[in-house]
Amino acid sequence: MSGSDVKSKRLTGVGSASVGPARIRQLQVKTTTGTPRLTVSDGNGGATVIDMDLNASDTHSVNIPDEGIRVNDIFIATFTGCTSVTVFYS
Repeated sequence: MSGSDVKSKRLTGVGSASVGPARIRQLQVKTTTGTPRLTVSDGNGGATVIDMDLNASDTHSVNIPDEGIRVNDIFIATFTGCTSVTVFYS
């Protein structure tokens, strides 16, 4: 079976990853204190595809099963208590 190359993009705040249509395969999230939360939507103003509350002061690896989550654009809508998120996509 042939697949697409996996790429990554590091983000440090709310906004678009500017990668166009993609399948989200994995997230690496580094959190700070408080009540960290990360929300990813299908483009700016699109449907929420990932909404996670995370443990403080930790690094989280979130694997997406099967073919990943298909979006028109990866948009970080909520970025509370996080320092960075690296999105792996194809």
